[in-house]
Amino acid sequence: MDNLIEIRWHGRGGQGAKTASLLLADAAFNTGKYIQGFPEYGPERMGAPITAYNRISDSPITIHSNIYEPDYVVVVDDTLLGSVPVTHGLKESGAIIINTTHDKDYIKSRLEGYNGDIYTIDARKISMETLGKYFPNTPMLAAVVKVSKIMSDEEFLNDMIGSFKHKFAKKPEVIDGNMKALEMALKEVKKI
Repeated sequence: MDNLIEIRWHGRGGQGAKTASLLLADAAFNTGKYIQGFPEYGPERMGAPITAYNRISDSPITIHSNIYEPDYVVVVDDTLLGSVPVTHGLKESGAIIINTTHDKDYIKSRLEGYNGDIYTIDARKISMETLGKYFPNTPMLAAVVKVSKIMSDEEFLNDMIGSFKHKFAKKPEVIDGNMKALEMALKEVKKI
């Protein structure tokens, strides 16, 4: 498959990791890519660890399994670093993107010897500033697009405005905040 990118999301129930993975799949599809976006559930309850996946390619995807060796891992909740093996199978040629305010030494101590690229973003700060509530999935979605270069920032933002207009048709007042969260996250995700 041409340019196959595999992404694994780690979050907790209610944080929007599944929704973000599906929004990413929609955005990639709308830019002409072949996509898969799907969750894996354990105990379905608020706060329980969840995993979601994306496959994105320039050609049809014929694999239909979980992702065991992702190119990118997105960690929506840094408390999972000590309890879930988030780097398991992660290619060192890829990257991990973590919602955290912890410093480099702390993060590296939690990543089981992973030597690939590490990116961080403070999704709490961004969502509180732009949305007034803690919704980490919106900034994390922008962060993975920026790091993986699945599409350009412009393509991504143009697609997301249409997606948000549809998703929030009955709550249009939240569209501007979500767009600001995406724009801010594209600028604030950083490699450590």
